Amino acid sequence: MTVRANKFTPEVLLSAPRRTPATPNAEGTLALFSVSTYSFQTHSKTNEIRVLDIKTGQTKLLVSDLGASEPTWLGEGSLVLWLKGGEKGTTNLVLADAENLDNKAETVTTFDGSVSNLKVTRIDDDNIALVLTGLATPSGELYNSETAEKPRSTARIYDKLFVRQWDAYLTENTSSIWYTTVAKNGRTIPPLKNALAGHSVTLESPVPPFGGAGDFDISKNGIVFVAKDPKLDPANHTKTDLYFIPLRTFSEPQAPSPQIVKTGNLKGYSSSPVFSPDAKSVAFARMKSDQYESDKPRLLLVPDITDLTNVQEFYETKDGEGKWDLRPESIVWSKDGEELYVTAEENGRGKLFKLPASPRHARDLPTAITSDGTVQDVKVLPNNHLFISSNSLVDNSIYSVFDPAKPFERSTVSSYSKGGKTFGLSQDQVEEFWYKGAEDYNVHAWVVKPSFFKKDHKYPLAYLIHGGPQGAWNEGWSTRWNPAVFAEQGYVVVAPNPTGSTGYGMDFQNGIKNNWGGRPYIDLVKGFEYIEENLSYVDTSNAVALGASYGGFMVNWIQGHPLGRKFKALVTHDGVFSTLNQYSSEELFFPHHDFSGTLWENRENYEKWDPAAHLKHWATPHLIIHNELDYRLPIAEGLAPFNVLQTKGIDSKFVTFPDENHKWVLKPENSLVWHREVLGWINKYSGIAKEQEELRKSVSEIQL
Repeated sequence: MTVRANKFTPEVLLSAPRRTPATPNAEGTLALFSVSTYSFQTHSKTNEIRVLDIKTGQTKLLVSDLGASEPTWLGEGSLVLWLKGGEKGTTNLVLADAENLDNKAETVTTFDGSVSNLKVTRIDDDNIALVLTGLATPSGELYNSETAEKPRSTARIYDKLFVRQWDAYLTENTSSIWYTTVAKNGRTIPPLKNALAGHSVTLESPVPPFGGAGDFDISKNGIVFVAKDPKLDPANHTKTDLYFIPLRTFSEPQAPSPQIVKTGNLKGYSSSPVFSPDAKSVAFARMKSDQYESDKPRLLLVPDITDLTNVQEFYETKDGEGKWDLRPESIVWSKDGEELYVTAEENGRGKLFKLPASPRHARDLPTAITSDGTVQDVKVLPNNHLFISSNSLVDNSIYSVFDPAKPFERSTVSSYSKGGKTFGLSQDQVEEFWYKGAEDYNVHAWVVKPSFFKKDHKYPLAYLIHGGPQGAWNEGWSTRWNPAVFAEQGYVVVAPNPTGSTGYGMDFQNGIKNNWGGRPYIDLVKGFEYIEENLSYVDTSNAVALGASYGGFMVNWIQGHPLGRKFKALVTHDGVFSTLNQYSSEELFFPHHDFSGTLWENRENYEKWDPAAHLKHWATPHLIIHNELDYRLPIAEGLAPFNVLQTKGIDSKFVTFPDENHKWVLKPENSLVWHREVLGWINKYSGIAKEQEELRKSVSEIQL
């Protein structure tokens, strides 16, 4: 389906096809990806698995099936495996041939439960290892939610944390890794074995609630994975360790006990383990602090997986801070194993960097080899070129081929929106500026203008405040907080990255600790002043401010401070009403770090940055949105400010979604309501013309 939009509206944003990163085959000629769409006309979703010709950019349909996911190349030929939800809680493994599309796909086995994160790797000439993840029962069996015995009581009883996390109450079932083998023709698959069962210590991987395929890797030598330290309270500690399970055939009836990789003084989150091409080494990342979820990850190397005592750190310094001041995320090995390609945020972009694969050879800091957009995924082609999946502020999906020896030169294979043109957008709408913030720091901000921008016209300001607080507005696409949607209403969108933002060095990021309403607030005030003085096309007398999570905290904080009187309307989504309520959250290490201690040891810090302490100054019209499955900031954090606004007689509205979690509105129909409520609210106060409001509500032209 192709969306041809007269105007980029929420309907267009939410109904535009969403493509996953693409995975090339062993020959580097074809790539697999999934694409899903939602129709507001039929109120239904479609899902396809497609095959991309990397040379021509053309695609062919492999299967159209709502339940199909995770297409994966099987070995070096054209065979493809994917997962499909089956009957009564089962999952089917489906086999097809990408170069013989007339042949019907076949189900080769059915797993008795819900599994995901499919990975395969060749063991020998005849066998391929197959690994999946799925919930395990206390007895170590694959959990099936539909066939499991239902409890007779609804009581939930706990004697340790967590009770609930993100949007679900914890149960006795745990995440686990399952392994088996598959013949090279894809048709012989023995039963799954639980790699984490039958050992003296119970480990859980992927790590809930967001752990996935990045939490483990497989090779002919076994499995590496990250898991929480089972001896520590997960609500108060972030520590996850790296483990190795040696497997030689992946048909072992009982997996050997996991072996821990010790990393000295680095005791925080471990992440992104990846085997080298020869399966002898493992690169991964680990944080130092076990109570700071946004600490800087350090790149590490296990040179020889048979010697887990030898762990080397890239860019290590004597003071323990590390020489590289950015935050490495995903890691990919070059084809020859001589280099690493690492993604990291820098100055509002999600860049790709390269460095030698040995810490002893990595004397210079990593070299950035991309300069714009956000790199989502990297795969290495046979000629050591890179196949990159990325996006930008105006393009939701770009596939390109890149020679790492020629930095910043990418050959686009496929751009879904043709650089934004399909949406009526262009890169010309995007600008950026730097200004002096608190304590004379330089602060970066993105600007997105309307596609119909005219220099001699003034446009209302939409001031977007990001969450985290250790997060950032980057040059990337979003189906939730998309600046272009606001810009196409007729706003100039300014999205600043104040103190606490990631990608600008750890000093800048860590400046928010015990300073939530201090430096970041001053940065936002100075940013507003910069706009007033330097952006003549912005009508700051008709400004609105919006934010979610920590951004919602900051909007509530602004409401009680002088900057709040600069705005005609405010929007808080899943924000903090009172910092004294942080113990109703689940991940307690978060307030312990950011407020420098517990509530009883350091109450004054919680009180210092409490928006509820400034309620007497609240006066600006305010929309409150809060989701009922938000267990990070429970629903009372939304009801309380609405009660205050209504009691004080301030124009206000409350919107809640019973089936959505913290800061995200994922279901298309809910998301459309969210967009309409937010845009309707700010348009009401900002001077957006009535005819624009009518145009916004019009249904965009959809052509098959």
